[in-house]
Amino acid sequence: MKALDFRPKLLSAIHNYNKQTFMADLMAGIIVGIVALPLAIAFAIASGVSPEKGIITAIVAGFAISAFGGSRVQIGGPTGAFIVIVAGIINEFGLQGLTIATLMAGVFLIGFGLLRLGTIIKYIPYPIIVGFTSGIAVTIFTTQVKDLLGLQMAEVPGDFIEKWIAYFHSFGTIDPWSAAIGLLSVAIIAAMPMVSKKVPGSLVAIIVMTVAALLLKQYAGITSIETIGDRFSISSQLPDAVMPELSWERIKELVPPAMTIAVLGAIESLLSATVADGVIGDHHNSNTELVGQGIANILSPIFGGIPATGAIARTMTNINNGGRTPVAGIIHVVVLLLIFLFLMPLAQYIPMACLAGVLVVVSYGMSGWRSFRALLRNPKSDITVLVLTFLLTIIFDLTVAIEVGLLCACLLFMRRMSETTDVRAVYDEIDLNEDADMERGNLEHLTIPKGVEVYEINGPYFFGAGNRFEDIMARYGNRPKVRIIRMRKVPFIDSTGLHNLENMCLMSQKEGITVVLSGVNEKVETVLRRNGFEQLLGQENICNHIDLALARARALV
Repeated sequence: MKALDFRPKLLSAIHNYNKQTFMADLMAGIIVGIVALPLAIAFAIASGVSPEKGIITAIVAGFAISAFGGSRVQIGGPTGAFIVIVAGIINEFGLQGLTIATLMAGVFLIGFGLLRLGTIIKYIPYPIIVGFTSGIAVTIFTTQVKDLLGLQMAEVPGDFIEKWIAYFHSFGTIDPWSAAIGLLSVAIIAAMPMVSKKVPGSLVAIIVMTVAALLLKQYAGITSIETIGDRFSISSQLPDAVMPELSWERIKELVPPAMTIAVLGAIESLLSATVADGVIGDHHNSNTELVGQGIANILSPIFGGIPATGAIARTMTNINNGGRTPVAGIIHVVVLLLIFLFLMPLAQYIPMACLAGVLVVVSYGMSGWRSFRALLRNPKSDITVLVLTFLLTIIFDLTVAIEVGLLCACLLFMRRMSETTDVRAVYDEIDLNEDADMERGNLEHLTIPKGVEVYEINGPYFFGAGNRFEDIMARYGNRPKVRIIRMRKVPFIDSTGLHNLENMCLMSQKEGITVVLSGVNEKVETVLRRNGFEQLLGQENICNHIDLALARARALV
């Protein structure tokens, strides 16, 4: 039995740790902590929970991901991808339901890691990832229109189409001051990289717009700008660990959203770790990373947090500022903890329009519109999966999008794999120059005796290949005395292939046709013997190469 694949990168990183590495991690951790602050608040509010829950998630889950994860530089916390899922779960099952679903997702993630599914999850088709990421980006942008423009709406519909209809009916109620703050926030964030790539634009926008809103209220009497304090009561107290009440009925109804959280968290964290590997020249441990993500999503809800995963933007910020070990991630958690304990009350003055501007920029970054456009030049099957996943994400929800997208991708994969196997009939003679499974001598061609049919299977013999084989045999012509099946290019055969081959052999025998197998490799031959083909055909009719198969056919004819 294989040992558990759980080796946190923190343990190997501290072996040769020194002062120089610590100073680099310290600077990176401080900067990432500052960058993470406005994002954690914005993601929490957009998800429908109070702002401190976002920071608690970044602290608790961020520590667990750095301490137990399989990447040297991964930074974890709440991300934009979960906004749609979290908001949907809260609307349907309440905060208690979200807590239980997140706990369950954590257990699923640990299970993925212990079952060594890390490498498999990375192979989820790219069109699905782009489709639902772009769909999430559009959905996030849609949820922020009200706050961005200060629309006066009593209630915002949950449905995507109904939401936009309601927005169009309410555009006459735009608050110009809120809209100015929202749009200026977007402009500041977009312009900051041209001024300084070290200073996060979202933090600058929040500071500038918060001061501007306070000055407008104090000296100009502008009171229409809604702030976090107008909508939420903010606490800077560390919450106690509380385990929710669990029941079997509750667990059963929360399996689909919990699995969605787990799958999306696994995909996003492993993508982030893979991108980071390419930059720092390292290799993360996928299975350990999943276990670390699982631990994070078990601890986060116990302390009142929301789902978390690896965050690509914060991870890249960590790398670009010199972070090279998980210590940088732990330092970023300490920075957030200090801000939470001593500066959290100031968050009540942040304008909601400014946070909406931050999320609009996040949604633009998530949209991946260039990748989306590039995929539209791909085969129709990829375009179908891409567009279907995208539309399902924005019109229905992410759970449906992932399920249907994966189903379509699996069906298309099966079709493509079945098409890789070619079955052809060989007429009159065999060209030896193309063959490697025979003894050539001085011959260039082998003549096929009269009354003998030769078929060649090129590729894996599994679903789809059997039907193609039968179609070709039906078109061949007269009934032969011997049917040679060349399998020199069959690397493996599955149960469907075995079933089809057995049926073909039995049907041939009923018609008085002898089947001879040629060029069967050792792996396939072992499978055939284990399934009784030696008794079905006879040992003499399973040949190593075509010379022996043709000699056997001549003897039978």
